Amino acid sequence: MKVAVVGAGVVGLSTAINILENVPGVDVTVIADKFEEETTSSGAGGHFRPNLNHIDGVPKATLKRWAMDSRDHFFSLAASGASSESGTGFVSGYLLQDTPEGGVLEDIVLHFRRLSQEEMTRLNFKQRYCYVYTTVITEMKKYLKWLAARIVERGGRIQRRKLSSLQELCGVYEAVVNCCGLGARQLVGDSNIHAVRGQLVKVRAPWVNMFYTSETKDGVSTYVYPHSDVVNLGGSRQVGDTNLEPDLHLAEDIIRRTKQIVPALEGATVVDHWVGLRPTRTPIRIEQEVLDGNGKDIMVVHNYGHGALGITLSWGTALEATGIVKRWALSRNRSKL
Repeated sequence: MKVAVVGAGVVGLSTAINILENVPGVDVTVIADKFEEETTSSGAGGHFRPNLNHIDGVPKATLKRWAMDSRDHFFSLAASGASSESGTGFVSGYLLQDTPEGGVLEDIVLHFRRLSQEEMTRLNFKQRYCYVYTTVITEMKKYLKWLAARIVERGGRIQRRKLSSLQELCGVYEAVVNCCGLGARQLVGDSNIHAVRGQLVKVRAPWVNMFYTSETKDGVSTYVYPHSDVVNLGGSRQVGDTNLEPDLHLAEDIIRRTKQIVPALEGATVVDHWVGLRPTRTPIRIEQEVLDGNGKDIMVVHNYGHGALGITLSWGTALEATGIVKRWALSRNRSKL
């Protein structure tokens, strides 16, 4: 059975490798017009934190299952011999909030606990609720290359191609998994998908090796995520803004906010700026449909719209989409008997 996965961000590549490893007798081709550093995924901070309160339209039990499936994958990878090559590693750090943590973080990450007032004073944390935990930070440039290499090793193909519609694949593939993110507006006419602009400042500060995330009651998110070569400073959330040029005034504001939380950033050297457009949809779209291709129908599974939780939910939703493909393949094979 020939399967095309459209999109080569973290969701598309995760879906492709899961189909190759879990569905018998498939020929998988990843089709995209952007790869690796051309994708939004490549520049993301890569901090695994399932902040499920930011996702609407999906049952919390389903979101938690996706997050735990992703957790199992990233944590086992970070604890394996593939840690360096895949860009995954364990990092401890702090979550600072004006309101109590009411999500599922305690059930998913490691060593989660609330700091005492004495600890908060010593660390000069000003917000009311402060927590410490251990999670995985993934360096996405390495991880995307690792996923692509794994796909090829398993016999998958990678094809650079720009599609104008999914109907172009009818008659060539039996099934398509649509992981095209913002491209869904054009490819499948989905008006519910929209961009949320994010901007990072990348600095050289090797003495900063813990993460820091601050969220205020008015929705301002500020974070410091260390990688092996740089420290990523964020963040921003600009709904509907599609400008890919760095806003230097915003960059100055990000640096100011992060230094308020982590004064140790004083002396850090700015080495780069990054802008990405998070493909956001309510709800995240994971569903099956049959696409009419002028007499050559094709089964389509959609898997896109993860917003700011693209990395955190990528493996879990890939498994969900793979399950749909596998059930359809088994049903298809039985109908041929």
